[in-house]
Amino acid sequence: MALYENVFIARQDVPATQVEALTTQFEELVKGLGGTVSKKEYWGLRSLNFRIKKNRKGHYTLLNIDAPSAAVKELERTMSINEDIIRYLTVRVDALEEGPSAVMLRSSEKSDRPGGDRGDRGGWSDRPPRRERPRFGDDAAPAATEEEV
Repeated sequence: MALYENVFIARQDVPATQVEALTTQFEELVKGLGGTVSKKEYWGLRSLNFRIKKNRKGHYTLLNIDAPSAAVKELERTMSINEDIIRYLTVRVDALEEGPSAVMLRSSEKSDRPGGDRGDRGGWSDRPPRRERPRFGDDAAPAATEEEV
């Protein structure tokens, strides 16, 4: 049997519980056709780079699959029929990752940073006081009089 990674994107208006149900449905389909799903990762609701079928966001999910090609073809056919799935991609790989995927590692690194994933932005209390500047026209030379012209 071959090893595959499958990522699918569900519509933004589908609740996360329904995405989990879809993932379980796809896992059962693969198991029924003689394969196994070694890892399921829900990456969350993420922004899309461009609109797909009028959606700006989508629920991303990763499946690591060890199955015959017929099972993967049936999985892709089922995903193409399902209205809640807006995109999917299946890639054959030489070996499956054991630990968390790169997307999950990146999101955990962001949460470890101080200030969340946006970095240290400072605030008004961290800024030095503004120096006093003259207002408009305060330091300007007096206007020329008729005698000087």
